[in-house]
Formats: sequence, structure tokens, C-alpha cells
Amino acid sequence: MPYDPSDFPPFAVTVDLVVLTVRRDALCALTVRRGEEPFQGEWALPGGFVRADEDLSSAAARELAEETGLRVHDADSGPTGAHLEQLATYGDPDRDPRMRVVSVAHLVLAPDLPAPTPGGDAGGARWTPVSRLLVGADGAAADRLAFDHARVLTDGVERARSKIEYSSLATAFCPAEFTVGELRRVYEAVWGVALDPRNFHRKVTGTPGFLVPLGGTTTRQGGRPAQLFRAGGATELNPPMLRPEV
Repeated sequence: MPYDPSDFPPFAVTVDLVVLTVRRDALCALTVRRGEEPFQGEWALPGGFVRADEDLSSAAARELAEETGLRVHDADSGPTGAHLEQLATYGDPDRDPRMRVVSVAHLVLAPDLPAPTPGGDAGGARWTPVSRLLVGADGAAADRLAFDHARVLTDGVERARSKIEYSSLATAFCPAEFTVGELRRVYEAVWGVALDPRNFHRKVTGTPGFLVPLGGTTTRQGGRPAQLFRAGGATELNPPMLRPEV
């Protein structure tokens, strides 16, 4: 049977961004207030339609810059130390009331990013603690997200929580030079649990290739001087940093 374009409904591809950072010892996600329909005035993850002349990663970077003023690069190509990866694809036929839309979500992890500046079709932008956005045991969240973005965010947070068990990805939330205490607070923020400082120090400093001591110290966290480290060359942790059972 010959191909007839009229047999198919309007179809589009979008990118959605789960941008996570740690601010004030809390895991936060970047959200934007929609400036137009559908869901005008509601909060959502940043993202938008992929243009005909761009690939998915270019579309993700463009939408992030247009809607928030933030520019985050690949971990290997930018000075921010940010981590960018594709998360998952979402294609429920009813996920967007305008037409059939398939979205390729991206996960961005970065150190304490600045306050976002809304632009494009975004009516506002802010960092929101994920604890307010994730659906709780009662099936509700304090702050509702448009479309299926609650599901996308949940998948992104779980990806981050899982990956810092087996990889050195937690250092993507840290500045170039950091203390073990600062790294521990990243794990605590992402996992949502309190960790024993001594056991944590023993594990991370004893894991080959995880951390490299720099020889200097800092008192920026108050108290006694703390040793400074940078991320080592290991990408996988052996043994892994397993999440405590809650």
C-alpha cells in the first residue's frame, strides 16, 4: 500500500529537561511557569519543540538558555562541570492536548547554579525542592507540574539517586575543589537521608580513583579546617556507595 502522509495525524518531537542542583543542602529542580496554553500559568519542566534543523542535544541546550538564561554544557566540554545525558522517551498519545507529541527528556546535573532568568515563552523560572514536586504516598504533590512532567521528574531523580551509588556522578554537584563534608551533603540531599560522617569519610577516601587530595584546606563551612579534594578519574565506584534502607 503506498505511503500517504494524510493517513497520519500531526506529530511533533520535543525535549524536556530535568535540571537538578543542590541549593542550601536540598535537591532542587528547575521549573518554569508556562506563559501560554496549554496549562498557561502552571509550573512545568523547561523544554520545547525540536526544530527541523537541529539535533536533540542542541534543542535541549537552546530551550534551557531561552527559557531560563542558563547555559549548561556537556561535562567534557564546559567549565561548569555539569553532567548532561538523555534520560528517557515519553510518548503517551494523550500527554499533550495539542497533538501527538513524543518527548526526549534530558537529565542535567550541576553544582549550585545561579537563579534562573525566565525568557522565551516562560512566564517565570525558579528552583523548587524536589520534595515539593514528587508525588508522595498519598498520591499528591505540594506543587503540581503540567503535562506528565511529574513522571519525568520522578524518573530523573531516581536516575540521579541510582547513579551516584555506582558512579562518581555525585561530584557533578560539587565545585572543582570540595571537602568530604560537602560531598556528603550532596549524597544526603539527593538520597534524602542522613549519613554517618565518619563512615562516609572512610568509604569515599578508601574508594580507588574517587577522590584526589589537593593538599590544601578550607574553613568555608566553619569549624576546623577541612581537607580539599577534586574528583578522581574513576567513573565507576568499586565498591559502590549503596543507599541506606529507609
